[in-house]
Amino acid sequence: MFLGIDIGTSGVKAVALDETGAVAGQGVAALSVQRPHPGWSEQDPDAWWLATTAAVQAIDPAVRRSIRGIGLAGQMHGATLLGDDDRPLRPAILWNDGRSEAECEALEAAVPALRTITGNIAMPGFTAPKLLWVRAHEPALFDRVRTVLLPKDYVRLRMTGDKASDLSDAAGTLWVDVAQRAWSDAVLAATGLTEAAMPKLFEGSEITGTLRPEVAELWGMPAVPVVAGGGDNAAGAAGVGVVNDGDALLSLGTSGVIFVATDQFRPNPARAVHAFCHCLPGMWHQMSVHLSAASCIDWVARLTGAAGAADLFARAEASGPGSGEELFLPYLSGERTPHNDARVRGAFLGLDHDTDSGRLAQTVLEGVAFALADGLDALRDAGTQVAQLSVIGGGARSDYWGRIIAAAFQVPLVYLKGGEVGPALGAARLAQLAVDGGEAAAVCAAPPVARRIDPDPALVDRLSHRKALFRQAYPRISSKKGS
Repeated sequence: MFLGIDIGTSGVKAVALDETGAVAGQGVAALSVQRPHPGWSEQDPDAWWLATTAAVQAIDPAVRRSIRGIGLAGQMHGATLLGDDDRPLRPAILWNDGRSEAECEALEAAVPALRTITGNIAMPGFTAPKLLWVRAHEPALFDRVRTVLLPKDYVRLRMTGDKASDLSDAAGTLWVDVAQRAWSDAVLAATGLTEAAMPKLFEGSEITGTLRPEVAELWGMPAVPVVAGGGDNAAGAAGVGVVNDGDALLSLGTSGVIFVATDQFRPNPARAVHAFCHCLPGMWHQMSVHLSAASCIDWVARLTGAAGAADLFARAEASGPGSGEELFLPYLSGERTPHNDARVRGAFLGLDHDTDSGRLAQTVLEGVAFALADGLDALRDAGTQVAQLSVIGGGARSDYWGRIIAAAFQVPLVYLKGGEVGPALGAARLAQLAVDGGEAAAVCAAPPVARRIDPDPALVDRLSHRKALFRQAYPRISSKKGS
């Protein structure tokens, strides 16, 4: 058995796989996000640890006793700042925190080659600008910083005592020379840090340490090897076989991501496309990233009093595509691809007296689909061709939403058995690859296809005009001068 643990934003998921790749057990524990000021997003690192233990302990004890290796996945970019005693100095600043916009400009000015080195525009979501913000606004605390870890790697520290990270997650800090797969001294120096404050870097399928005896006892398993793992998107890709050049997936989690595996480093920062290391040696990937995807579903469900996501999808389907004049711009936490606009916020347009919960639900599903389509077009502008997309994440449960997205993209969507398990599945497979060996393409093979959704020509026609209106609306709410 192999265990994958995904430290997400809304919760921690633990998944056990047997040697055939079948899911043998799962556990989930919820997390909450704190937003002490507009545009801020924080979590208590110790909450990750408590949720991780709860998720693991929810798996059947007999399964836990059979675990032979553990892989980690997690939300990217979070700045977890530790002092001399390896304890957090403040709440972690998360991936969807927008406070460091000014620091992004300062970092680009300080390192003119930043985009060449990192393959990315400096955005507030990345880790490096967050440290500049802390240095400017919390200087006494900054002086006490001895180690900076990503969320999953703080959990790793609690598990093994090792300060380690994988290259796919570390590349999202903006401190990595992505082509060379190593820390960049120049970018670290621009944020007042050195490599001494960074964890050791590993490929995702390498062992970083061993579970501490006291943790093994707490979790009811042997003191097994712990594997580097990956950032949530890279691990999710490994879980569904997106490991070869040109393979692509759509992740419908809290955020929305289109991920394309590449066998070379192919940056395109001009359109806010991310280019990072993959969690497998010798591979990279491109991503379009949208800060609010399934989180918009949860938000509008609360807004309308729906019983949950399933109820909301049912209300939307009852209304039907294009059922009203409403438009939704899903920028609840700002946006990355293609706008790189941390301060833009979401909006409903075209509301009238006939607007009801079903029409609001429908327009939210469409708005997220249109934003994701903008990201796909940015990848296409970078020369990336996408023939089909494998769908993972919680949003993969709705075929109705899938039909809307396929029509907005004009690309087929493939739903894989177990695809909704998400990054924890890939983390477990990386553990299997590290412990048992083998070829990545075989161990991280795509699961069987459960169903396929092809673009419906009638729905493509019905939504095309609304997609055009959606694209015309962004400049009206943009936070950027002159837009």
